[in-house]
Amino acid sequence: MHAPERCPACGAANQCALADPRSATQACWCYSVSIDPALLQALPAELRNRSCLCPRCAAVDEQLKAAATRQHD
Repeated sequence: MHAPERCPACGAANQCALADPRSATQACWCYSVSIDPALLQALPAELRNRSCLCPRCAAVDEQLKAAATRQHD
């Protein structure tokens, strides 16, 4: 069984706010980005909808950096 705090693609920590009881009431980073549906479809069916991809595997690093910059302006 796959751990909800791990990326189903690479196994690294996925930084999912919902998977961590300390931050489960906060919105996850993935709510602020657009993830290519093809990346999710590329996962084996048994790993889909079980845990978040990590930002690197979701290919959203630049989107997260831009969002962080907007928050600090």
